[in-house]
Amino acid sequence: MTELEATVAALQSDNIAVWLPLVWAGLLGTAVALYVILDGFDLGLGILFPMTPAEDDRDVMMNTVAPFWDGNETWLVLGGGGLFVAFPRAYAIIMPAVYLPLIVMLLALVFRGVAFEFRWVSKPHHWFWDQAFAWGSITAAFMQGVILGALLQGVTVKDGAFAGGPLDWATPFALFCGFAVVAGYALLAATWLIMKTEGEIAVAARDHAKQLLLVVLFAMAVISIWTPWSIPRIAERWFTMPNLAYLAPVPLLSAFSAIVCWRGLHSRAETSPFFAAIALFLLGYLGLVISNAPYLVPTSLSVWQAAAPVKSQLFMLTGTLVLLPFVLMYTAFIYWTFRGKVRHGEGYH
Repeated sequence: MTELEATVAALQSDNIAVWLPLVWAGLLGTAVALYVILDGFDLGLGILFPMTPAEDDRDVMMNTVAPFWDGNETWLVLGGGGLFVAFPRAYAIIMPAVYLPLIVMLLALVFRGVAFEFRWVSKPHHWFWDQAFAWGSITAAFMQGVILGALLQGVTVKDGAFAGGPLDWATPFALFCGFAVVAGYALLAATWLIMKTEGEIAVAARDHAKQLLLVVLFAMAVISIWTPWSIPRIAERWFTMPNLAYLAPVPLLSAFSAIVCWRGLHSRAETSPFFAAIALFLLGYLGLVISNAPYLVPTSLSVWQAAAPVKSQLFMLTGTLVLLPFVLMYTAFIYWTFRGKVRHGEGYH
């Protein structure tokens, strides 16, 4: 039985030990997707900081995310905590495999968060905090891509434990994924600024977005070729029948999203580029999930092999399902409350 057949069988099973890990995998996958989108344009603003030298423009950029930025990182906590609770065996392998880039990423996020607050109170002597915000964002985004690339290429596992070296993650593929994530987050931020600002900031953001979209499409194309070329199981997943026919909508929808984004940027649309960029990100994410399902640690641990005892999963799932709707409602409320354009002299900080 292939991995895909095993997943289909699990979905059709009434055994709680079979489908409960899939529920948790879905929750964690959703948390990661929400984090990538919501904190992606947030981090992207810091990536765009070096391209925006004017202090007033930087103030507006930061004010567009001031009500949201810390709440956006809630999903990172859910993803990491959920992995530890629901899939402890995978957690025990993944963490030492990417320990160094993970620690650097967390430190960058902390430093960036401090810079976000200190920048306002240290004016006019805030140059250091501008640099901290920019480089904290760039470093965090790059390390997230490196972690992704390291997991996609696989980690060395022996007797159920990580058996590789501390620098196994530092490969050309992982470093390229880091570059791709930086460009992707910058694209999200540029399209966000088109939607949330006006005047010179929006004009500059539109110019940046046109260039960044081409870079992101190039990166997606390289990764889409590199992964099946270097990993036979991914090539088999995508390029054998009937999978090729079933999965064809994913690249076709990705191309359509890129076209919508490009047309929106050239037709001076304000909202369609942002949502098209989100769709492009989500479809790329879906492609990675399809390539690696049902593995959490390719190709060593599937979701069922890595799962915690059923009672532990049920206990934590109960709390998660109670609290998650409140988090979603609060997130929606905040974004609705602070909808609309942010202009010079306006903001929440």
